[in-house]
Amino acid sequence: MNRDAKFAVLGGGSWATAIAKMLCENVDQIYWYMRNEAAIEHIRKEDHNPNYLSSVEFNNNQLQLTSNINEAVQNADYLVFVIPSAFLKTELDRLTVPLEGKVIFSAIKGIVPETSLIVGEHFHKIYNIPFENIGVITGPCHAEEVALERLSYLTIACANENHANFLANHLSSHYIKCKTSEDVIGTEYAAMLKNIYAIAAGIAHGLGYGDNFQSVLMSNAIREMKRFIKKTHKMKRNINDSAYLGDLLVTGYSVFSRNRMFGNMIGKGYTVRSAQMEMNMVAEGYYAAKSAYKINEAKENHKAKTPIIDAVYQMLYKQKDPKSIFTKLTDKLD
Repeated sequence: MNRDAKFAVLGGGSWATAIAKMLCENVDQIYWYMRNEAAIEHIRKEDHNPNYLSSVEFNNNQLQLTSNINEAVQNADYLVFVIPSAFLKTELDRLTVPLEGKVIFSAIKGIVPETSLIVGEHFHKIYNIPFENIGVITGPCHAEEVALERLSYLTIACANENHANFLANHLSSHYIKCKTSEDVIGTEYAAMLKNIYAIAAGIAHGLGYGDNFQSVLMSNAIREMKRFIKKTHKMKRNINDSAYLGDLLVTGYSVFSRNRMFGNMIGKGYTVRSAQMEMNMVAEGYYAAKSAYKINEAKENHKAKTPIIDAVYQMLYKQKDPKSIFTKLTDKLD
């Protein structure tokens, strides 16, 4: 890839804002697509996103802001998608320019509901993008700590090592350290699953369970994650690496975790709808719980043992009482 390759960030939320900040540390200009025209005008005038990570100040000379997804895609070589998975298909349906020849990295932690595919597989199967041009950006890393320039770590996964290294170099800085991986599918599934487990951790907190139980829940969650990913995509991986265990822990325990916050509301008695309305951000784990449950159920005789995913699905989609579901779940953990 040419050293002068151009980047585009697609999405206007907190993680998109954090990635735009990281890229601006290393490149002269990026394209940044978001649908919200008012937010674009605010950034142009005030140098910061009014809705997410408003403390991050941008140099507008580095930003080519646009509400036209085709403009961003056409003018960039590396596309970083940070659009919530529930809305990705709607946004991609707006495309009239080809994705052929583009290198696509997903920073989306979820499954595309319409196809029940992780984002990388969606681009491969629906848009015929070769896997060597598809990658994943995963943590453990919260956007809020990137904004504060606290030391954070990223894993950049891609089958093409050159693409992974190229993006890693352009995201790295004195407060961002990057490592690369070949486990594109495993890291993307892990990024999706950890949000479900963070919801479970939040529900447990809302119900009044303490740190002792939380530690058991997280211990079981990483083993459940290992079983699920192994059934879905078998390859040699160390589930204790930062991209898996580290990302799970930061999402399950951090006060910045929107999925934990969402779960906490459910545990305290909020309905799903009321919790969603009160939050200003999308909790990807809500959509992931349904997709992960159905993916596992479809395996029939080859299902992974997933009591935590099953419990979260029952609470969110079958309106089962969190207290009674967790009482049953505690007997299934060890």
